[in-house]
This record gives sequence, structure tokens and C-alpha cells, in this order.
Amino acid sequence: MAGSFGRSHRSTGQGKKGDLELERRIENVIRWNAQAMVLQAQDKNLALGGHIATYAACATMLEVLFHHFLRKRSEEYGGDLFMFQGHASPGIYARAVWEGRLDLQQIADFRQELLHGVSSYPHPRRMPKFWQAPTVSMGLGPMTAVYQARFYKYLETRGLKPKNGGKVWHYIGDGEIDEPEIYGTIGVASRENLDNLIFVVHCNLQRLDGPVRGNGKIIQEVERHFYGASWDVIKVVWGSEWDELLAKDEDGVLLARLEQMVDGDFQEITNLDGAGVRKKLVGDDQRIAALLADYSDDQLKAMRRGGHDALKVFAAYEQAVRANKPVAIIVKTVKGYGMGKAAEGKNKAHQTKDISADARVETKNRYGIPISDEDAKAAKFWYPGPEDPATKYLLEHRKALGGFLPERSEDYPQLELPEVSLFENNSRAANLPGARHFPPLRP
Repeated sequence: MAGSFGRSHRSTGQGKKGDLELERRIENVIRWNAQAMVLQAQDKNLALGGHIATYAACATMLEVLFHHFLRKRSEEYGGDLFMFQGHASPGIYARAVWEGRLDLQQIADFRQELLHGVSSYPHPRRMPKFWQAPTVSMGLGPMTAVYQARFYKYLETRGLKPKNGGKVWHYIGDGEIDEPEIYGTIGVASRENLDNLIFVVHCNLQRLDGPVRGNGKIIQEVERHFYGASWDVIKVVWGSEWDELLAKDEDGVLLARLEQMVDGDFQEITNLDGAGVRKKLVGDDQRIAALLADYSDDQLKAMRRGGHDALKVFAAYEQAVRANKPVAIIVKTVKGYGMGKAAEGKNKAHQTKDISADARVETKNRYGIPISDEDAKAAKFWYPGPEDPATKYLLEHRKALGGFLPERSEDYPQLELPEVSLFENNSRAANLPGARHFPPLRP
């Protein structure tokens, strides 16, 4: 489906519109190259590891951010901080190659840092000019995001930073959300009124070794925690294909059925054909059967979750950037989206670090990558040329938002430090009765 949607949020002043068809193509090119990066590392038989399914699931969420919302620091704008699920790093690297900021050899040597390859997870010490902040999945990234947003406010209220905006965007997996550091610190954000903080909780229903809540609903649980901490909460659950169907559900029978289903049911649905999806939704309720009568099995199978619909994601982000308090956006996706039989929606998706030759060809075809089957089996990289509309679109949208991110800059105002003699043991307090004496500091 081609067309344009939305405007960048009002604070950008850019008004760059989006093209759904081009953005979908960009997502799939990056999905393929992110996958190829990990597969090439596996093919070296060095037991390097790496993750594929996380970026495959969150590509739409990240690309909508890159195309329309994530703004670089300028004289007029304070700049956004981008923190995200470290397991999705191959997708960020694959995009940076397309932008001309990394070369193919760097990603071909993924996790081989002695060969000057890119690091496994985001950390400024490993790639000091690239990553803005360290993140992975131990709960420390979200806590860091809270206190970084708080520090920005601290600087602003003391006149050390202009009040010229800047958001902290942090992406968290629904497995990581269980880490106690997260729920233990979100109260700080509401208490300090951190309207510069946006959490995007990526609910693909999986943790390291299976469903996050096989017999529960993680999106409802996360919602309760953030509402309880006085955050704004936005949920992106169903794609646009569901809108008309849910509008027809005047008695709420389908909605009630969806509410009854737990995460284990949705994991199962991902791996069913259209007839199986229908049977699972209908159960023994003929009213739901009547609602679905006008939908073919193929249509039911193709109905997406909200995190794979750029329109829904855009609407959520646009609402979030205008909020006057911290925001949690809870987004539902399918782990390994687009990876087909190899991993899509399977409980093993997170641990899928290699896929068969046939699966490589299948994903190449699903992503629409114009390379041969033999090149697909070898996990060869492929990017459109500089004159391709997708390349121009990607670069133009980043230019409109100030430039490339993530990027770490050492360009900052220098503070004039006091002389070290200030701290020497020669003050009046040192001569008071009971004062402890220490040797003088040496510069």
C-alpha cells in the first residue's frame, strides 16, 4: 500500500511526510542485512552468537522513530538520547552502513572487535563515537534512562542547559521489564515530572526461553505498573486491519474473547494457518463466527499486531511527544516477524542465532531482496544504490531531523575547574578542635 501519512511532530518544524511503501521496503532491507550480519558470523564457526529475531520484530517501531521523531542536537534543540534493546543492535548497525557511517567489513566482522568489527551490544567504551549510552537487558538501561532524563531537568532548572527540548527514548523488552531496577525507579520519573522521558515496552511475548506470560497477559501487567506510578500509558496492540472488524463488534463479543486469551494463546495463533486462527478466535461462539464470515482465512492470517503497523506506531509516538508527563508506550509484536518457519513466533526465536540454507532463501524472498538463492544461502549483504528512492528517502528524513543517530559527540561546553589547591588541608576548618589531618593533595 503506497501513500503518505502524518507529519513529524510539531516540535521538529520539518513536516516531512511518510511513504508507507518505501518505509516497509527500508525495514525489510535492514532486516535482511541485520540477519546476514549474524549469519555470516555464525558461518565462521567461531561460536560468536548474536540475535536475529529481536530486530525482526521491532524494525517498524525503530524505523518510524528514525524517519519521523528522533532528533539530533542543534543550536535550537537539545537533542534526543536513543537507548534501545541491545539484542537489536544488528539492525542499528545495518542501517548505519546504508547511511555511510560504517563499512561492510565492520559488520561482516560482527562481534570480532580485534578485527575492528562492531561490538556485540551498545557501549560507548567499545565504540566511543557511535553509541550514546550502554544498554542490553539487565534492567540497568531503563534505570539509566530515568536518571539521565532527571539530570537534563536538573541542568535546565539551574540554568546550565537551555530549556530547548530533548527526549530520552528507551526501548525495553518484555523479558527485561521484570528486572527489579525498572519498577523500582519509575516512580522517580512521575515524582520529578519527567515529561522528557518515553519508554517503549516491546511486548513480543517472549523472554530467553519461552513465553513471558504463557498463562497471563504481559501488556496488561505492564500497563498496571506504569499507571500506578502515574505515567501516561499508550497501548499499540492491533494493526489497522482490525479496526473495521472491532468496530462491527457492537456487542463486544470478539473483544471479550481477545481479552480472555492469554499470551500462550497468541503465541499459538502466530503459528496457525488462517483456518486455525478462525477456529481459535471463534471457540464455540457463533456470534464471533458471524463477525468473521466476511473475512477469508488468508485475510485473518494476515491481520497484524500493532507494532508492525507504521500508522499505529506513528500515532502513538506523536501522542507521546506531546505529553506533559513521562510516557510508557506498550507495543505488541511477533518475535522474529518475517523470519517464517525458522523463528517467527516460535518459543525458540530469541535463541535462534543460525538458520538453515532453505530458511535463508525463504526470508530473502519474504523481504523482497533481489539476490540469488546461492547468495542468500551465503547470507550476502545487499543494499540499494545511492540513486534508489529508498536510499534518498532514508537520508533525507535523517537530514530533516538534524543528522544521524546514534552518534556520540565530544563537542560540549567546557567547565572551568578550580585549582587543586582548593582541596588542600589548609582551610580554617582544618584548624578546628577535633579536625582530622590528611597529607596535602598532589596535582
